Amino acid sequence: MPAFSKILIANRGEIACRIQRTAQALGYRTVAVFSDADADALHVQMADEAVRIGPAAVQQSYLAIPAILNAARRTGADALHPGYGFLSENAEFARACEAAGITFIGPGAEAIELMGSKRLSKLAMLAAGVPCIAGYQGAEQDDATLQREAERIGYPLMIKASAGGGGRGMRLVQRAEELLAQLRTARSEALHAFGSDELILEQALLAPRHVEIQVFGDRHGQLIYLGERDCSIQRRHQKVVEEAPCPVLTAELRQAMGEAALKACRAVDYVGAGTVEFLLDARGQFYFLEMNTRLQVEHPVTELITGLDLVALQLHVAAGQPLPLRQEQVQLQGHAIEVRLYAEDPAQGFLPQTGRVQRWEPALGAGVRIDHGLLEGQDISAFYDPMLGKLIAHGATREEARRKLLRAVEDSVLTGVASNQALLANLLRHPGFIDGDFSTAFISEHFADDSSLRPQPPSVSELALAAALFYQHAAQAHGTALAGWRNQANVPLSYRLGSAEAAWTLEVSQQDAGTLQIRHADACFEVRLLSADGRWACAIVDGIRRRYAYTLEAGHLWFFTRPGNLHLQDLTHALAASQASTHDGTLRAPMDGAIVDVLVSEGATVSKGQLLLVLEAMKMEHPLKAGIDGVIKRLQVDLGDQVKNRQVLLEVE
Repeated sequence: MPAFSKILIANRGEIACRIQRTAQALGYRTVAVFSDADADALHVQMADEAVRIGPAAVQQSYLAIPAILNAARRTGADALHPGYGFLSENAEFARACEAAGITFIGPGAEAIELMGSKRLSKLAMLAAGVPCIAGYQGAEQDDATLQREAERIGYPLMIKASAGGGGRGMRLVQRAEELLAQLRTARSEALHAFGSDELILEQALLAPRHVEIQVFGDRHGQLIYLGERDCSIQRRHQKVVEEAPCPVLTAELRQAMGEAALKACRAVDYVGAGTVEFLLDARGQFYFLEMNTRLQVEHPVTELITGLDLVALQLHVAAGQPLPLRQEQVQLQGHAIEVRLYAEDPAQGFLPQTGRVQRWEPALGAGVRIDHGLLEGQDISAFYDPMLGKLIAHGATREEARRKLLRAVEDSVLTGVASNQALLANLLRHPGFIDGDFSTAFISEHFADDSSLRPQPPSVSELALAAALFYQHAAQAHGTALAGWRNQANVPLSYRLGSAEAAWTLEVSQQDAGTLQIRHADACFEVRLLSADGRWACAIVDGIRRRYAYTLEAGHLWFFTRPGNLHLQDLTHALAASQASTHDGTLRAPMDGAIVDVLVSEGATVSKGQLLLVLEAMKMEHPLKAGIDGVIKRLQVDLGDQVKNRQVLLEVE
């Protein structure tokens, strides 16, 4: 009898879609689970069967073990793939699957439990002889003990959630006087994210490389490593760019790190896919960071340089089969680079973004792979991680892979939701990245003043094309083609276009058939619309012909600006906006989310910069501070409230 035939994927988004593609290609039936927020999601549509498991909140859906196991029972699923995140590194979940007679596609519960604790795993690695960073990983967690140990380790140091990952519950502390406040924040974030506020302390390596080794083990005692990935380019300890192989690793260092990773695996009898993460300093010394007992987000770069399907290997091993290759058969070919596409606005301090996806057309090409779970028209909610997908490119050389990936980032059309595309493009074209000269401090050192981190007004040429599209839409509404549309007495038509708080006035005049002259201030452009079908416009703007992706509905234009997302509204006939500005003391929610801490009450005196509330959104905590000195006049939220973007939370007078 086969080991299993139907696989439930206990996840959502791009990773659920990616697992299904391999599972279905290998002949397995698949079952998707979904929350109310994901009822029409792509991973649901792809599956053979799908089961609702609860409301949008993760605690009531994707973290609800009884609901997921009940979905497996109802559909007859005899195997379960956890993906990454959610319950993928939850030992209790692995045990519950085993008790229900369901094959858990991952390592044993004991390995998950041990490696899921940064404190216990570090103790185990020290015992196994794996190089580790100096720090404190004891069971005593009171403030006095942690203060004493911090003095012993020395500053700067890192606070890390023992059960954590993805940068949550992690804080860099530069000075002793910062420690207590950072301990409080790290504990709170860790408790909300992982259900445990246990912490460890480590000496901070300020500019290392983050290099990880992909490992695989089977149930027959065979362990191999599949090369390394460099994941050094990070923001707030979350990876942004990953590549394989590492640009600076020698064959000797690769072997040393690989053997250290296998030593870590042997210490816990590891089975399945895993990743052993190291920090690599400028002297070539490396130190154990953590082990992830699951498939990694960045696994595609390893697949592209090895030619292996890691999900297929996971299914192979979970079915009890031996690994189909030995260590000496592992060959690395070419170079692969991956970037993570996030629904966040770097120009607003990387605030996670919610909203409706108006357009999504990934730019596929030779050597380009795009893993995503997006559909046009879907809503991006505040309940889940803001990562939308991954863009990956493979080339014979690192430079070829970089060029291909840059083009894919610039040409993948995403409108309706702000994203980090412009930042990704700027990272890929930065001289330091091109040279392979970077560390985990790369973004903080080189991108503090990057253009993608500041609001960028639309260019005059973009405004001119937008005015032309609104003009053409009006012409079609009058039942005539652009060439036949004329302003009365050939008087220029005035357009007022707005975006966020800004607005621009343009004058549009028809020239010869199909050509418009558009003026804004002292600038003048000629625009000739060759075609515009509601999705793509082909236009000659100032003598240059290009194709542009756009959506125009009810006076709103979503316009892709390579790479970027411009939303303009036709305000030409709108009533004049009120001149009254929002009072500086009004605190509004910067995004959808939940209030997880209320630190003030009505009548309290506060000072500018004082922490008032803490908002949790997309698995991160966001401190909300006073903009002025004053007194809390009105407090309109309580602990646990769900709030919407721009909702008034409190007022300071």
